[in-house]
Amino acid sequence: MKRAGAVVLGILMLAGCAERDLPDNPYAPGVSRSGAAVDGAIVGHRLIRAGEHEMAIKAFSRAAVDEGMTPEILIGLGSANLGLGRLGQAEDLLRQAVEADPKSPEAWNNLGVVLMEKGDVAEASQVFRRAYALDNGQSDSIRDNLRLALAKLEDSYYAEEEEQNYKMIRRGDSDYLIRTIS
Repeated sequence: MKRAGAVVLGILMLAGCAERDLPDNPYAPGVSRSGAAVDGAIVGHRLIRAGEHEMAIKAFSRAAVDEGMTPEILIGLGSANLGLGRLGQAEDLLRQAVEADPKSPEAWNNLGVVLMEKGDVAEASQVFRRAYALDNGQSDSIRDNLRLALAKLEDSYYAEEEEQNYKMIRRGDSDYLIRTIS
């Protein structure tokens, strides 16, 4: 039985060595100009989902060259910077996004997450309220973020300062959720 497996493996290996029509040029083929390019924003969202935030920034930057700094690209760049922990850059980009499209619950939610990470709980709770209102209460993650911000806001009035006990979790393309750590 082992011998039959070895024979089959050998045949398969030799089949891979069969002569093919290889070009005379030893270099890799160039870019196919006939193919359609994938939208850079879609690539950026996929890279964020895969945890490749640096590459996502590059993809969104390439998309910005083609499309301009649209709200979607600003949200994507802000979300990628948030994933890298660059809170200042993320905040600036997400504020530009909500200015460009004030009706985007995703942009407001992600801005709220940045503000929570920075410790600006009062402003974050207001931002989450706006995101929740714009979303008509459809998103569980926005509702959970609002609840956590309100609970932290209430605790901050009555309790002494203590270590933050929450973490940020990415959900979807560019949607973030804040969870308490048990």
